[in-house]
Amino acid sequence: MKLSLSPPTRYRVKRGQTLRTVAEAFRVPPRLLAACNRLTGEIEEGQVLLLPDGGNLYTVRGGESKSLLCGSAERFEQLNATRCLYPGQTVLLG
Repeated sequence: MKLSLSPPTRYRVKRGQTLRTVAEAFRVPPRLLAACNRLTGEIEEGQVLLLPDGGNLYTVRGGESKSLLCGSAERFEQLNATRCLYPGQTVLLG
């Protein structure tokens, strides 16, 4: 029998954590975590965050397109909560 645990959908911020450290821990781009929680600034200790589904993080290389990474520009923008795409950016693949 194989046990499969799904990640939590909510998370309470601990002392010293930043948006970036929480995003990295749950394998989601920081801008996606911020968008899901309608954040306009840094997170605070005790704050409860909604966590988007983590997944396949990837660092964009030059010449790659939204369609190549996610099948379509629309899917890319939905998964990553941004229209921007640039080399070095961390994105979720679709």
